[in-house]
Amino acid sequence: MDTLIWGAIVRMSQALLAACPTIVVGWLVAAVFERILGRNGTLKLFGGHTWRQLPQAWLLGMLLPVCSLGVIPVMAQMRKSGIAGGTILAFGLTAPLFNPISVLYGLTLSDPFALFIFCMASLTIVTVMGVVWDWLFPRNWLESEELPKVPYGLRRVAAVALSICQQAYSRSTFYMLLAIVGVGLLSMVLPAGILQRSANKHDPFAPLTMAGVATLAYVTPMVAIVQVASMFQHGNSIGAAFTLLVLGTGVNLGLLYWIVVHYQWRRALVWLGCLLIVVLAIGYGVDGPLFPKGVEPADHTHAFDNYCNPFGYGAVDLPATSVRLIRDAWKPEEIASGVFALLLLLIGWIQVRFDRTDKWMAAICAPKALAAQSKSQFDIVLPNWVIAAVSLVGLVVASVGACFLYYPPVSQIRKEMTEVQAEMFTAAASREWDGLEFWIPVQEDWAHKLTVSSYLRGKPLTRFQQMRLKVFLSKLEMLEHAAEDRELEEVDLWNRQANQALSRFKQTIPIEK
Repeated sequence: MDTLIWGAIVRMSQALLAACPTIVVGWLVAAVFERILGRNGTLKLFGGHTWRQLPQAWLLGMLLPVCSLGVIPVMAQMRKSGIAGGTILAFGLTAPLFNPISVLYGLTLSDPFALFIFCMASLTIVTVMGVVWDWLFPRNWLESEELPKVPYGLRRVAAVALSICQQAYSRSTFYMLLAIVGVGLLSMVLPAGILQRSANKHDPFAPLTMAGVATLAYVTPMVAIVQVASMFQHGNSIGAAFTLLVLGTGVNLGLLYWIVVHYQWRRALVWLGCLLIVVLAIGYGVDGPLFPKGVEPADHTHAFDNYCNPFGYGAVDLPATSVRLIRDAWKPEEIASGVFALLLLLIGWIQVRFDRTDKWMAAICAPKALAAQSKSQFDIVLPNWVIAAVSLVGLVVASVGACFLYYPPVSQIRKEMTEVQAEMFTAAASREWDGLEFWIPVQEDWAHKLTVSSYLRGKPLTRFQQMRLKVFLSKLEMLEHAAEDRELEEVDLWNRQANQALSRFKQTIPIEK
């Protein structure tokens, strides 16, 4: 029982940390919709009740950097704005699937044609689900009431800031936490390593197994793209990869409960059933045609270990190990976002505790404040739709800019890989298995980042460099298998070969002065 509990704590903590940046973005987008664009403006942004609502929903969803948790407060604002249920659910599925960062990353790791097919198939699913929902349940939207007009200037900034705090302390956060609980429950059900052979190419039940796992799992768009690319490289089931991408990134326990609460459980079951049928049909359909040629199918994979319990049978010192695993998962941007999210949540609680009638927002939007606005000829008053458009476009630009921060220059990555390799060599030589198993994934991540970094900066790796890097990654994989099995001679062999392969690869990259 201790193993189950501590394993669930580790997986929930890791998922919550990974989600913090996109959760904050979701609160921001919801606040922009509510207090700048307004409910009528939000309805117009998504095409109103016309044929354009579905295409505009998935287009906006692809541009915004949110996950299946951060999209929940945005969906809540869309519902309050009178948008049809089919459009809301289409946006809720599309937004977590693709964004500029994840698509760019995927293009550098897998076959661009396969990724294009995945994108088109996903958009087909979103459109079909939206059309079917609106056909089965016509007029499924609320009659919205327009909120008081927000004065421009500092009051408009204050209204958005207060709205962000209100979004943080709302029922949407409860649904997010419920999704995190689903991750913990999944880790308690799945023993460590049980999914290592669940995505084999020749396993006809691989897409079905992945559908059962991915529905409860929480996967960020970046992690999903990396896992899908890994499945292509290792010759795993393509149908399982597609199922993971759609259901893992687009669905979670909190989102499902949100649909049940707002649209009743019968409609939610119909929607989920139709989604599973369409996803599995397309998954089995692309399994054969998109399987990469010349790739020997692997008999197992570690891509799904993060969904299982991190502790195997007989694990000891669980509290200390759990703390280490959570600490190892920390990233600076996630910690900063987590602290900021807690601050917003605290302010939101204070506002609800001492301002139950929402007098603070009423004071900001008071009619006297509107009447007192300066009418000087030097004032430039931008319409709300312009402010909202700039805010949303700014998010997209920021996400693209974040790519250059997340993927440092090649020269810097080259130095990081050298330092990590030294740590790996020392850990292997001293038989520090935990350290070795920690540093191998870190090294693999730096290798993938180097590929993306060179692509971003207009100097993609040559075919020769790609082959050298592929050889190095294959040596790392063999070293990882040997470390798991504690095969001493194999560890020494692959450790030396990995060092040699990295040295040969670095020789192909000139040192920048």
